[in-house]
Amino acid sequence: MSDVHSDQLLSEVAALPQLPGVYRYFDAAGAVLYVGKARNLKKRVANYFQKSHGGTRIGHMISKIVRMETTVVRSEAEALLLENNLIKTLKPRYNILFRDDKSYPYLKIASHEFPRLAYYRGAVDKKHRYFGPYPSAWAVKESIQLLQKVFRLRTCEDTVYANRTRPCLLYQIKRCTGPCVGYITPEAYAQDVASAEAFLRGDTQLVLSKLEARMTEHAEKLEFEQAAELRNQMSAISRVLHQQSIEIASDKDVDILAVKVQGGKACVNLAMVRGGRHLGDRAYFPVHVEDAAQIHHGELDAEEGAAPAAADPIEVQVLEAFVAQHYIDVPVPATLVLSHLVSRELIEAISQQAGARVTAVFQPREQRRHWLEMAETNAGLQLARLLAEEGSQQARTRALADALELAPDDLDNFRIECFDISHTAGEATQASCVVFEHHTMQNREYRRYNIEGITPGDDYAAMRQVLHRRYGKLAEAMAAETEALPPGDAESDGGGAPPKTRTARMPELVLVDGGKGQVSMAREVFSELGLPLSLIVGVEKGEGRKVGLEELVFADGREKVYLGKDSAALMLVAQIRDEAHRFAITGMRAKRAKVRVGGSQLEDIPGIGPKRRARLLQRFGGIRGVAAASVEDIASVEGIATDLAEEIYRALH
Repeated sequence: MSDVHSDQLLSEVAALPQLPGVYRYFDAAGAVLYVGKARNLKKRVANYFQKSHGGTRIGHMISKIVRMETTVVRSEAEALLLENNLIKTLKPRYNILFRDDKSYPYLKIASHEFPRLAYYRGAVDKKHRYFGPYPSAWAVKESIQLLQKVFRLRTCEDTVYANRTRPCLLYQIKRCTGPCVGYITPEAYAQDVASAEAFLRGDTQLVLSKLEARMTEHAEKLEFEQAAELRNQMSAISRVLHQQSIEIASDKDVDILAVKVQGGKACVNLAMVRGGRHLGDRAYFPVHVEDAAQIHHGELDAEEGAAPAAADPIEVQVLEAFVAQHYIDVPVPATLVLSHLVSRELIEAISQQAGARVTAVFQPREQRRHWLEMAETNAGLQLARLLAEEGSQQARTRALADALELAPDDLDNFRIECFDISHTAGEATQASCVVFEHHTMQNREYRRYNIEGITPGDDYAAMRQVLHRRYGKLAEAMAAETEALPPGDAESDGGGAPPKTRTARMPELVLVDGGKGQVSMAREVFSELGLPLSLIVGVEKGEGRKVGLEELVFADGREKVYLGKDSAALMLVAQIRDEAHRFAITGMRAKRAKVRVGGSQLEDIPGIGPKRRARLLQRFGGIRGVAAASVEDIASVEGIATDLAEEIYRALH
């Protein structure tokens, strides 16, 4: 291979030290081809250039190398950590690469006289309490819903809380104790907060014991209503424990990792246990698996003069890449349960980085074995789904659900409703609502709303009105039906979606065409209606308003998401957004045309009453004749002054 490389590059290879380090290969365009680590830089790198690799993938890669960079480190652990930091940062073409996810979400209990439950992602503030991290936004929302059912803590923002004069729908459906209107004392609320925190830490038996003691105390004082409330809390906790009986264990914080490789694709399924509760799974799909596997297999490591070692199985390569890249930025729990045995050096490296001992368990027993079997099953299912959906309509829906960290139970029934406002200089304002379900647009369910009673051109007020009209009665119906259901039937359908009742149907996602302003307005409406803010996503134009640079804006506190111009998720969002805009535009034009040629609209012009209207229609033979007349012709009609004629002309053109 040396005949295709410059003398300068080969001299650099010859001058490398026999020390541990990390190397990077670059092509002629300056793109990073590969990042690797070595116990002995000189021997490892020299093997690439001194051996013949034929037409293999590694040979193809080596033929592109024009430049090299190396970094010497003190130990193999440092080399491993630096290697994967560089892989995440540089995204080389021939390394196994996992998507660099944003920080994990937490459940926050905000500091306040009456603390609120909230979804949170970002840097933590010591004055608040945080629980997690969680595998997804959906897992946080599910936990919030659970705590609302059991402990009835508030979720409304402080601005909404401070301005309430009567309790919201959440109080009516027994998801809040109504602290905003003084329906619970600070002391009683603080006890509920303490119980919720203990529950999140996994101290469920302690919570039950304290609740039982409080219930007995109230009963002895003949305070039967308060005792009944505590009894209901205990019943709710018992139901939760029964439903999650296979998930409760002595382990407090554990990550379970299972890998599956098939058809050139790979999936790592991460299951997270926090506070003894299985919070959910998250699937990761690396790229460059085939290229990286063949290069790994072709590396001839003769650093110690021995025969080349057998390459690790591809599953081990993928799992080690995930562990090394994932825990660079994410807190690592004390225990990792793994489907395949990874190197001791890797575990020592992440332990060193975490500053605490990390134990890796391979071939676990009892509860851990059950967790691992579930993770392995999920990895296989997720990979099969990826292979089946790739390039299909379902793939777009799945891509959007994954990008938004949603976990719908039934992807076929994943419902999106999108709103757009359209008018011409404030005239004929209409809002459109289009519906996406079963992986396609549902034309029969489209709706238009005539917007009235607002300042012309006020898109925010128009959005407020249409959302109230669309979801106001539905929110009330959901609350009424939930109250009418037998105990236990008003459960959430899971997946972080709002409750589904027998007659009401909320979408899993509400898209609004606009950025922070429109999202803030939608946020206010949903707060007033007691609906989950997590449903709302705004589609904000990117820099220069160019197509493909759109960003998604969230109402529940998450950071903006840029999907990428080639993203299947963005293609779906763009299709739905464009359809909403098209539907709004056609409706607005039809309404404007009706305003401009409808005879009955003449009376809407100031100064035109029934008599003047009749004279105009009689003189010109109908409204079309009036619209075709000049200002002078209109002014010639009895009772029509020049100023009024000009007003009529402007209104009809």
